[in-house]
Amino acid sequence: MDSEYSEFDRDTAVTLREPGVYDAELSAGWTIIHAVNGGYLLALLGRALGDALPHPDPFTISAHYLTPSTPGPAVIRTETVRTGRTLSTGQASLFQYADDGTEVERIRVLASYGDLDSLPDDVRTTAKPPAIPPREHCFGPSDGQDPRIPGSSAITERLDIKLDPATCGWAVGMPSGKGEMRGWFGLADGRDPDPLSLLLTVDALPPTSFELGLTGWTPTVELTTHIRCRPAPGPLRVAITTRNLAGGFLEEDAEVWDSADRLVAQSRQLARAPRG
Repeated sequence: MDSEYSEFDRDTAVTLREPGVYDAELSAGWTIIHAVNGGYLLALLGRALGDALPHPDPFTISAHYLTPSTPGPAVIRTETVRTGRTLSTGQASLFQYADDGTEVERIRVLASYGDLDSLPDDVRTTAKPPAIPPREHCFGPSDGQDPRIPGSSAITERLDIKLDPATCGWAVGMPSGKGEMRGWFGLADGRDPDPLSLLLTVDALPPTSFELGLTGWTPTVELTTHIRCRPAPGPLRVAITTRNLAGGFLEEDAEVWDSADRLVAQSRQLARAPRG
């Protein structure tokens, strides 16, 4: 669909106030449990950096989530660190206002941008798309009762997610005990994926902690995403794994595959485990 009519594009819009400074409005439509979703925030900052840097596409972006973001006004400040022929690097921070009017930094990112259309076609890989059943054999929020998790789940209305039945036992009180989450992903309004929306995709499925038997907020501490190529139109497949929950923290490794069976994005994040 035309991005002009996409809720994702409207809600990640930024307005240039002055060089390097952008105004934004964090939408309540992308909240989950207690806070604004981290992938949505990453896409918002990614859009600002795409405007500020001379190259159009995110190649790698690392984000540190400092304090929880809430719906409402925000300011993004960008800085160009280096520009080169094939890559440019910049950093950005998102700020919101405390009750006394002072600015509070929510998230800080460092990113390198390039042009995905200029990449060579040579691919040598041992990676394989995840084995996910056809969409009609997978389950979405309307197919069953979600566990009792306090807070907002507004983001689910903006996403078209169908989970692999093998990774959604948590939804009926029977978690597998494995740190795995797999499913089909798209935006509910039909917008096709692009490099910017992939920044949302890597952090949009339910957390793997649910399948480990823990429910509740799983806040991201740090998230690094690599965009490998421009995705083809159509639904995406996402596979996320956790191998180690220890000391109250867990990692999530994500792969995103497009309709042409190409690995289009990878990510790793460190998150705080729910206190379940």
